[in-house]
Amino acid sequence: MTFIDTHAHIYDDQFDDDRDVMLHRAETQLVSQIWMPNCARETVPGMMALAEQYPERCLPMMGLHPAYVTDTFADELANVEDQLSRHAFMAVGEIGLDFYWDMSFVDQQFVAFETQLRWAAEQKLPVSMHTRSGHDRNAFSEAADLIEKLALPGLTGIFHCFVGTLDEANRAINLGFKLGIGGVSTFKNGGLHTVLPHVDLAQLVLETDAPYLAPVPYRGKRNEPSYVQIIAQRIADLKQISLDDVARHTTANALSLLPALYANLLPD
Repeated sequence: MTFIDTHAHIYDDQFDDDRDVMLHRAETQLVSQIWMPNCARETVPGMMALAEQYPERCLPMMGLHPAYVTDTFADELANVEDQLSRHAFMAVGEIGLDFYWDMSFVDQQFVAFETQLRWAAEQKLPVSMHTRSGHDRNAFSEAADLIEKLALPGLTGIFHCFVGTLDEANRAINLGFKLGIGGVSTFKNGGLHTVLPHVDLAQLVLETDAPYLAPVPYRGKRNEPSYVQIIAQRIADLKQISLDDVARHTTANALSLLPALYANLLPD
């Protein structure tokens, strides 16, 4: 039984004092891989250092996070494009739309999102998508609308931190994406308890979004990849299946997204 944390910012400075210990805890909790989404130029060095140190465990993505889109976004995108041309990445991410914090650069967010979706399709890489709603705008719906409009051949990936309705879950699945299920699934008011029982296990992957959104009983504290098993157990409880079934299926689901250049990490 192994688990894959498909979304964790383990390069974050919240782990600077105990990163090796944290990674050892994840290993003891059977977390075989940790996928690392990039945010912006400033997060690349720490992420790439971990990818070099743990090439089979800590897999890097490359992308510009929507919350980091500002008036310098063109330069940031140029850096993403350069990185994608020079290094091997397992996905394009973290990309998407964020209407929660600041609406000043929404138009630029759409440009950055579409540009990176096109790069992912061209390079046959999955995407890790951030869709956070706010200011009376539904980021999931607007992201799905854009994906449908573009109709990019072979585009796939994960709707990271999925917290939507069953209709939204089915829409994401019909677009060819998996649902990233994290700590919110354990929250009493998270809403996923009414959704997950009706979603096929073949469409789910696990994530922590560490150091954010820690599951109960660690809610409000620093999150870390070792807690991914708590999320898996929550899914098992909601679907009334075994933890082993959740581990087996979600790990296979995640591995199915890995691009060809990571074939060495696939089971024989």
